[in-house]
Amino acid sequence: MKLILLSGGSGKRLWPLSNDTRSKQFLKVLDSNVDYKVSMVQRVWGQLEKTGLANDATIATSKIQREIIQSQLGLDVPIITEPDRRDTFPAIALAVTYLYTVEKISEDEVIIVLPVDPFVEIDFFHRVKDLEKAIIESSADLALIGVKPTYPSSKYGYIVSNEALDNYLKVSHFEEKPTEEKAKKLIEKNALWNCGVFAFKLGYLLEILREKKLNLDYNEMNNQYNSLPKISFDYEVVEKSSNIITLPYNGYWKDLGTWNTLTEEMITNQVGKGIISEDSINTHLINELDIPITVLGVKDVIVAASPDGILVSDKASSPKIKDFIKDFDQPPMYEERIWGWSRTLDYSKYSNGEEMVTKRICIHQEKNSTYHFHNLRDEVWTIVKGEGELILDTTITRVKAGDVIHIPAGKKHGVRAFSELEFIEVQTGSGISGEDVHRIAYEWEDILTYHKDSKSSVIL
Repeated sequence: MKLILLSGGSGKRLWPLSNDTRSKQFLKVLDSNVDYKVSMVQRVWGQLEKTGLANDATIATSKIQREIIQSQLGLDVPIITEPDRRDTFPAIALAVTYLYTVEKISEDEVIIVLPVDPFVEIDFFHRVKDLEKAIIESSADLALIGVKPTYPSSKYGYIVSNEALDNYLKVSHFEEKPTEEKAKKLIEKNALWNCGVFAFKLGYLLEILREKKLNLDYNEMNNQYNSLPKISFDYEVVEKSSNIITLPYNGYWKDLGTWNTLTEEMITNQVGKGIISEDSINTHLINELDIPITVLGVKDVIVAASPDGILVSDKASSPKIKDFIKDFDQPPMYEERIWGWSRTLDYSKYSNGEEMVTKRICIHQEKNSTYHFHNLRDEVWTIVKGEGELILDTTITRVKAGDVIHIPAGKKHGVRAFSELEFIEVQTGSGISGEDVHRIAYEWEDILTYHKDSKSSVIL
């Protein structure tokens, strides 16, 4: 049995904390058994480890989220990176071709696909294990987990069954996000919430890919990925199958996809600087800024602040945020990386087309940036905290708080922190973007080797 965990999302529903690179599953707002907060993906991965499933799990994600996954879960977590965001069918197709041609998995192997961020108790993952036996014994094409509803929700899809078999139900059809009135009638007929967890034999999906004349080789699939249709697995596969079973799950399950559902699971009502008055009932403040926020005399309100923006909303209205910010086109102002974090402080574009971006950057102790260069911008670094070493073309120097470093366009550079290193980076040029980063090496040992080799070939 192999697990594929899908990690995607555009970062809209929990704005302003979430953005393109830091979707909802990466927000560290959930309490753990230790004295620090964890993200949804960290919580789920910990549950997989406790149930013995982590060793068989691989995360499928976009390249923009790869670094934050490695930052939160470690560099050893298996990741399959999509070249582009295409939806769940292409993502799963790419993942199964990897398992088939790279890991040489048998076509009889059971594959289980699930979101990377369900809020569940550990019993849920014991139920996930039951899918393997169910798919083998039933000879079904697909086996799903259906959650017993606790109320008539219009936010979830429903699985409707028409026959009870030995230890599972035969699926009749699906109802996608019905009205509450219709949801009541579905629940009366023992319909289940569709939580997006399903299993199939590898060979079943490979045959579908063959019918669509898609290449089963992972490298070829990767190269042709941008030509695949943007369509969900539900529409492309699940709803076209007539041989589906579902395993009911009676335990706790929740999708923390909106501010009102997320805050219901937070033990504390305040994260970050600020004050919430005692007469502010069922109100939450989550503040990532360095300035305090004061909330007085309001009820059922979420106040969230980050470098990307500020939200003040009635909790019941908070799911509408996606519609209001859909036209926002600013790049992410806060990014979590393998080596630390980056926060954009200011951006200006002048009449002559020149741009200026100011960032505050932190490199964690014993971590390093990549060795890279930019063609379209100059950079000036002002070190404000810590010590480290900087490689700038053929020179290695020690840097510390108070140093100012000029890095012209085209200069190769990388930095490693001896102690936690913070600096203010001012970028100037035209066409400044994340695309103008040309990486040469990642690990510090490789950077030193490259530096040594390139220096020996340079006449000084």
